[in-house]
Amino acid sequence: MNIVYLGSGQFGLPCLDAILGSRHKIALVITQPAQPAGRGRKEKPTPVAEWAVENNIPVIEAHDVNSPEIIDKIKSCKPDLLVVIAFGQKISKDVTGIAPKGAINVHASLLPKYRGAAPINWAIINGDSETGISIITVAERMDAGDILAQCRTDIDGEESAGELHDRLAILAAPLLVTTIDQIAAGAAKYAKQDDATATRAPKLKKADGFLDFTEPAELLHCKMLGLWPWPGVSALYKSQKSDRAERVIFAKADILRMDNPANLPPGTIDENLNVVCGKDCLQIMQLKPENSRLMSFSDFVNGRRVSPGDRFVKIADSTSSPQED
Repeated sequence: MNIVYLGSGQFGLPCLDAILGSRHKIALVITQPAQPAGRGRKEKPTPVAEWAVENNIPVIEAHDVNSPEIIDKIKSCKPDLLVVIAFGQKISKDVTGIAPKGAINVHASLLPKYRGAAPINWAIINGDSETGISIITVAERMDAGDILAQCRTDIDGEESAGELHDRLAILAAPLLVTTIDQIAAGAAKYAKQDDATATRAPKLKKADGFLDFTEPAELLHCKMLGLWPWPGVSALYKSQKSDRAERVIFAKADILRMDNPANLPPGTIDENLNVVCGKDCLQIMQLKPENSRLMSFSDFVNGRRVSPGDRFVKIADSTSSPQED
């Protein structure tokens, strides 16, 4: 089949490789415009744009995929099918109706669970033991299309969102090609989602990572994994001696299931240099002070002369930008 691919994020690259290696053809790639990145704020193309150039596939950077100009360019390719993965724009019926076989989307959850922009993150934050990939038709309502295929995988208890993202991207590739083959053969089966059991996975904000140590250690640990590498979980370190406040991002910790015999306030560093939580404690393994490098907690303790009674305090909520698709 002749395919037009709409996508921007790195999540879709294994799928692109798989389609390229199949009997189907990628006639055109449409992606988001290049965005300023890095300290120099130099414009950087999306990972999908870079992939297209490397593989000599025609690519268009579209500010609005629903514009008449882009619609005409898609029509000129005479696509049989549109494939949409982590694109970042709402796609109208004028676009999805171009291809006779319609438009399909690869989503990183077991739909109807976790419809939205951050399904991988919220599955880990909520402590789920399982997730997967769903391939669905593109619908008017976000991630509410018919299901064509799904595959499941366990979530490792120490797996970060970044690690799970990469693993699911690889898992999606063969499932997508099999689904495209079925669509081409007229053998695909379409199943309606149960809207009554749908849950949401909204975009992430920096404030989602502001840790509140009155919460149980297990929940804080899930947040630490589910929000890594972006936006990360953070708090203010406050020294008793200097009354100094320093923002830190926590990278790795272990849960210590233990009582708080000294009845210390949540967020307090105890005599064993563990952090007291609403329930149990966290043993911090790695963190990153603001404007500094990632370091072991022991290096942080030695460098700041951390002592029992020092505290980690929640950062006050403030307006923060949502994660980009």
